[in-house]
Amino acid sequence: MSTEDEDSATVIALLRDAESGDQAAFNKLVGVVYPELKRLAQYQLGKERADHTLSATAIVHEAYERLSSLDGPWNNKAHFMRTAARIMRHLLVDYARRRNADKRGAGANPVTLDAEHLQTPADQLAILRLEDALEEMAAIDPRLERIVECRMFAGLTVAETAEALDMSVRTVERDWQRARGYINRALGNTGD
Repeated sequence: MSTEDEDSATVIALLRDAESGDQAAFNKLVGVVYPELKRLAQYQLGKERADHTLSATAIVHEAYERLSSLDGPWNNKAHFMRTAARIMRHLLVDYARRRNADKRGAGANPVTLDAEHLQTPADQLAILRLEDALEEMAAIDPRLERIVECRMFAGLTVAETAEALDMSVRTVERDWQRARGYINRALGNTGD
């Protein structure tokens, strides 16, 4: 048995134990997949602005907190990682919403603005627009959202996405093209 097969068997066993409420198994599971979780967080942060105040470690730790409150069931490692990627995406969206609320006052008394306060990163609005587009797309075709999560947020290749979602590569390629078209139209983009 190869090391990869042993790791996969370990993860599957830990997923089953964690599903039954074994917190120690869940903690061990997160320890085993921590490098992959960190890679996911770094991948998602790589698409953010350069001076983002969240770190990959902070995102992984917050995702851990949210994952630990879920009951599963976890179909397999890919399902667990897809869920982690979705949670990380939502963390970044929530962070963007809070930052936008803060920039708009969030109930604070108005103050005189100077040039520093007028600089609003377009990235925050882009994240929120993308999230809205994904929610609209998911209402029409939830499978497209799962493919976008795997490709855009988990950084999986088409082949890895096909395996994670138990689909053919051709179906993923076709749906990925549809999803990109939908998102581009929703965001008013003309290119990829």
